[in-house]
Amino acid sequence: MKRLVLIALIALIGHTVQAQAKISFKAETIDYGKIAKGSDGVRVFEFTNTGDADLVIADVKSSCGCTVPKKPEGPIAPGASSTIQVKYDTNRVGPIRKTVTVYSNADQAIKALKIKGEVLAEGKSVLEKTK
Repeated sequence: MKRLVLIALIALIGHTVQAQAKISFKAETIDYGKIAKGSDGVRVFEFTNTGDADLVIADVKSSCGCTVPKKPEGPIAPGASSTIQVKYDTNRVGPIRKTVTVYSNADQAIKALKIKGEVLAEGKSVLEKTK
């Protein structure tokens, strides 16, 4: 236990001295709203590296196979912006409630993003009011 506290303290001290990447998302939730079955399921999370070191997105994972994220290639320089693309399988009818987890070298190394909405069955209109 003492060893873990010592490691955490050393990491904290090192963290305050070193340059650090910082990821700032324009929005942390994408709301698809009500969309038709088979419609375009591609959306993007926009972000900026607001830190003072290169940002490296190591991995991006989704909470289910129906959501396929795509991370940017290569480092993002301080002040630069990029996107994480997410493609949801809109052939699955029903509510959308998924998490996309971003792993990076940022000060917050693990970041959870959300997508939500509803895919309507064929024959249902996105303009119909629900009861």
